[in-house]
Amino acid sequence: MKVYKVGGAVRDKILGIKPIDNDWVVVGSSPEEMVSSGFKPIGKDFPVFLHPETNEEYALARTEKKDGYGYQGFNFYFGKDVSLEKDLSRRDLTINAIAEDQNGVLIDPFNGINDIENKIFRHVSSAFSEDPLRAIRVARFKSYKHLNGFNLASGTESALREIVESEEISKLSMDRLWSEIRRALENEHSSDFFRMLVDFKMHKYFLPSLKKTECISTKNEKIKWAELQQKNNFVLGEKLPIPNDFSGVTNTLRLISGLDKNDEINELIELVQEINFIRNEEIIKELCELPALDISHSFIGDILTELKKIDFSVLKEIDADKINEEKNKMFHIALMKIL
Repeated sequence: MKVYKVGGAVRDKILGIKPIDNDWVVVGSSPEEMVSSGFKPIGKDFPVFLHPETNEEYALARTEKKDGYGYQGFNFYFGKDVSLEKDLSRRDLTINAIAEDQNGVLIDPFNGINDIENKIFRHVSSAFSEDPLRAIRVARFKSYKHLNGFNLASGTESALREIVESEEISKLSMDRLWSEIRRALENEHSSDFFRMLVDFKMHKYFLPSLKKTECISTKNEKIKWAELQQKNNFVLGEKLPIPNDFSGVTNTLRLISGLDKNDEINELIELVQEINFIRNEEIIKELCELPALDISHSFIGDILTELKKIDFSVLKEIDADKINEEKNKMFHIALMKIL
């Protein structure tokens, strides 16, 4: 049995970036041998195990054959005779198809190091086009600071267009697609991820209303998503399983974007109560840093300042049927000071 470090951890080490996670491939072993050595099996489709001490993932070397649709439409073979090179040949890009043995020696059968030096995204083989998720992954790689300057090899650009034209992206689960979006939002160059989705028309399968792709005003992924939504009229991701915390921030931005000091006072009171300024104070302050709110920034800040002066504790002494009326009076007084 031989163990090799593979994938992004090796790539990032070559680039001088400290890897966040390590992935390992095991050559010449079996599921039974892995379990007997103390590894915990976690893979459903193919044998992946957690190391008993480090909890890092170790996968048996495998090959794969396309027999269906989407990124799950594969049959896997993971016999002891699967070599390291065969395992590396099934990977997406040459820069991710480099291995490092336990002595620190690099194994690079597809010239990935050369592509790293020349900043090129190049697919390993024609099998690249068989997995539609790889198109989304390549777009996500553009969102990483240390990979943002990489360019597509001409053949890889053609392979990406082939994936899009096959319409297999439509077979990907919305959960998987949201996972890729969320990971891209966590990175510095999220806008380039969305721009690439649009440039290659990948977005039409899960973000069909996406037109404007800039979301560069913050490092907070929830606010980035809200900013992207605001620039696209709050109609993105209707089919995506967007978590409540993301939707909540987006809704808060939608509501405060509608604040207008020229509105009728009763309309303002209703909107201010719906926004819940006090509970959402911190997120509102962050949202106010967005360029889209430059005009109303001071107005929103004034509202927050006046609302924080209200002593809502007095409502405890008021009859339940009169609380809403009294709250409206409090909001009316606070807002009139601004208007």
